[in-house]
Amino acid sequence: MLAGAAALTAALTLFHGAVPNAVGGLGSLLESFLPWLGLVVVVLLVLALVRRSAVALVALLLPVAAWTYLFGALLLPAPEPGAADLVVVQHNVSDENADPSGTARALAGTGADLIALQELVPRDLAVYERTLAPEYPYRTVQGTVGLWSKRPLTGARPLDIKPRGITDEWNRGLRTSVRTPHGELAVYVAHLPSVRVRASGLASSWRDESAGLLGDAVAAERLPRVVLLGDLNGTVHDRALDPLTTRLNVAERGVALSFPAAFPLARIDQVMARSATVGHIRTLPATGSDHLPVVARIRMD
Repeated sequence: MLAGAAALTAALTLFHGAVPNAVGGLGSLLESFLPWLGLVVVVLLVLALVRRSAVALVALLLPVAAWTYLFGALLLPAPEPGAADLVVVQHNVSDENADPSGTARALAGTGADLIALQELVPRDLAVYERTLAPEYPYRTVQGTVGLWSKRPLTGARPLDIKPRGITDEWNRGLRTSVRTPHGELAVYVAHLPSVRVRASGLASSWRDESAGLLGDAVAAERLPRVVLLGDLNGTVHDRALDPLTTRLNVAERGVALSFPAAFPLARIDQVMARSATVGHIRTLPATGSDHLPVVARIRMD
């Protein structure tokens, strides 16, 4: 029985795409927490040692190999600090943040080239603008998302990623160009709709539709280099983000679980790139938000 459980864990890890999504979004739900299958391996190892089962111990090599294949590279040491052309910060600052000034100071203290924020509300916007302005003189805010930059921005505009079912005013995407020493760079900032885990399964239709619209926008982008920063309410293994992950590179190293801040279970705050490599991603200390900020180092290809 332990050997069978080990084989099943290995199969779910490697072939998670075969788990159907039609019933309760089961496939996406599994993929949202896929790295945590490593804990199943630990439990099975303890049971195998207690039972002194050589067969189970040998069978455990399957899920260990599968987990290492998918996630092992993320645990490698970060590249040398100088091995980056661009440093970016992504943070959902929360519309209930009680300390926007402290949050802004913490983000500015990273020295990043770009800072992308979501859930900007009118009462706090002036605080972020005032606090970030000395180090980040260039900014664009569209709806509830914004980008602060040390380098000039051009062509900033809102990005329509609004699902058809949302009838209220809703603007949670932007596109702008950034002038860098390596040439013009298209930067997208997005906040996809939330998902809900219910008794019936994963409710994610709005998130999935919005991800498709964002993927279409990236595919139509004429600039060769693209960076996407956002709270995508999904992990890079979630098939709902295929419109993005099939077109953009994801982080090569770093786990950076970002949500919820009190006990992070998944990284739903993402940094992706085209014609560039996201070499390493990590989290920053908690702010007044329910998300942890993430900082990534990007190399231009």
